[in-house]
Amino acid sequence: MSKGAPGPTPGFLVWRLANKWRVAVDRAVAPLGLTHAQYSLVASLHGMQRAGERPSQRQLADHTGLEALYVSKLARALESAGLIERTRDPRDPRAVQLALTEQGQAVTRQAVAVVQELLQQLLEPLGGLDAARTHAFTEELTALLDVPLTPSVPNESTQGTTP
Repeated sequence: MSKGAPGPTPGFLVWRLANKWRVAVDRAVAPLGLTHAQYSLVASLHGMQRAGERPSQRQLADHTGLEALYVSKLARALESAGLIERTRDPRDPRAVQLALTEQGQAVTRQAVAVVQELLQQLLEPLGGLDAARTHAFTEELTALLDVPLTPSVPNESTQGTTP
């Protein structure tokens, strides 16, 4: 950046941090046969199962913030790898419920431990996982995630023009 130029925007920094985190998690869980997206799915499923839930693909999509179609694709790949099982929901035959297999639970526990170590490294400048700054940072991130973002639609009078 040149002197006098404005610093990076918060959006740019969020994008950079998200990419840094995705790459780090991808590299960390690759030896376990997972991608970052697959890790997000099995780790979320693990937490939901520990809470006594057997979520549908839709519920897991809502929980992770991933598109339902993408969750379905990831779930099929994880099922082929023997890490999850997909079954029809007896209450709604259109819905598919997900559960970790024994192998899936073992792989997920390993992956969670590896990612927790990464998370500790990431949060060290804030004082670590249990630090007050980390808790405040988490609250700020949660506040930002709770804001609905809807792109503005150009009106007819501005369509076809360039800014």
